[in-house]
Order: sequence, then structure tokens, then C-alpha cells
Amino acid sequence: MTDMTNGEHAVTGTTSDTAPDWDAAAATFDDEPDHGLRDPEVRQAWASRLRSWLPERACDVLDLGCGTGSLSLLAAEQGHRVTGVDRSPAMVDLARAKLAGRDAAFLVGDAAAPPVGEERFDVLLVRHVLWALPDPGRVLRHWRGLLRPGGRFVLVEGVWGTAAPSVGIPADRLTDLLAPLVGDVRVEPLSDDQPLWGKAVDDERYAVVATA
Repeated sequence: MTDMTNGEHAVTGTTSDTAPDWDAAAATFDDEPDHGLRDPEVRQAWASRLRSWLPERACDVLDLGCGTGSLSLLAAEQGHRVTGVDRSPAMVDLARAKLAGRDAAFLVGDAAAPPVGEERFDVLLVRHVLWALPDPGRVLRHWRGLLRPGGRFVLVEGVWGTAAPSVGIPADRLTDLLAPLVGDVRVEPLSDDQPLWGKAVDDERYAVVATA
């Protein structure tokens, strides 16, 4: 769950024959501004966005492709109960340490088919994972079954790179895939919010908040 850095994407919640070794990368994963959220301005930017995307009441959040748990921590600090899933045991270990003592649990598993029960969550929080899955429509249908009635998707995605071939999933395609599954859909452009990324970006980055 992350941003593109030097032409590479980090997708820690999925399985792939060509995926990087995320266990090896775990120790330095948080060095990127939008991974570790160590810079106070970056951290505050994500905390503010998350507060606007999540329900005001305490709820159950499933963070898929959670990486080292930086967004999970923000959600927990805002009073939510968090379950994180990532395929990298090293990432999961770091997330557990980061959220030690909080109302959070972390599981090793594939974000496309997380090892959790159906209709257990109020929010599915997924950052920069869906674009890399081979059949995002099927995955969204599966994820829909994990939400309680009235639950919501919070999907942070984008199209990275300004020269062809770019990679990612455009906002209009994602909203089309969600349309049969949800009632209300809101798209928030994120490219111009420089503090989120710790730098200026010129590609397409956005969030979709959709109520099932």
C-alpha cells in the first residue's frame, strides 16, 4: 500500500511471481514519506483525510495490503478497531509492533482474498493495491461480501507515470467497477495535496469513498 518511488510501485498485499521481496524491503519501507508518515506535515495530511473518509463513530476497519501499519495506526488513534492484512510476515511484524497495545490485529495473507469472515467490517481501507490485481472487478465483488450492510470502501489509487505506458487504474474505471456494488460514490483528487506525498506529483492520484 504505497506510492510510486523512482518508477517502482510497492504493493505489499498481493501475490505475484514478479513482486519484490517485501520481507527484505520491510526494514527500510517506512523511509518514504508517505509510508512511514514520520514527517509531521505528511502525517497530519493523512490523518485529516482519513478522518474525513472514516465514520465518526468507532467502527471495524479492514486495512488490506497494510504494509507496516501506518494508516492502521492513524485509524486506531481515531478510535477505530483495525484488522490489517499483508502477505509479508516481516511487514506484519512491524505493524504489530507499531500498534502494540492498541485495538488492532494483523494477519499474514493475500489482500485479494484476506483470511477474514464475511460481513465483519464497516470499512475496507485499501491504498495502492487494487490496480495491481489481475481481476479488480472480481476482487471488489469479494471485498463487498466482507462489509456489513451500509459499510464503505475507502480506496486510494492512481495512474502513475506521465509517459506511456503508465500503470494504475483511472478513477473512471474504478467507479464503473464499483457502480453495481454500491449506492453512493465520491471521488477526491489527491494529486494537488503535496503534503500527502511529501513532494509535488504530476500524475493521477485520488481516493474513492463508496457506500455499499
